[in-house]
Amino acid sequence: QVQLVESGGGMVQAGGSLRLSCAASGRTASSYLMGWFRQAPGKEREFVAGITRSGGSTYLVDSVKGRFTISRDNAKSMVYLQMNSLKPEDTAVYYCAAKLSAGAYVPKAVGTYDYWGQGTQVTVSS
Repeated sequence: QVQLVESGGGMVQAGGSLRLSCAASGRTASSYLMGWFRQAPGKEREFVAGITRSGGSTYLVDSVKGRFTISRDNAKSMVYLQMNSLKPEDTAVYYCAAKLSAGAYVPKAVGTYDYWGQGTQVTVSS
């Protein structure tokens, strides 16, 4: 199995940037497809971005395209979410998730991921 720890959250003004990091330990992190999800108060957890094991394919939801970038460094067992031009509606707890998958398809359903981090809070003020 793999353990995931997120960091990099915080409070920022609208238009600002944050970079979230997810450190993976345990079983070889490069064996996992990785995703970022977020959950705002009173809302369901939603998919934000995903990246395949090699990093060759990525997927971002429409609401963050052009603003967020997902990347990974398998040598360091790290996954990143660079968030630019942040908006108040991006405020949420952000979670890193891992799925044991060799495919090029990035799933978006919460239930398809095998492991989760504890989350990091991102607050964007207007």
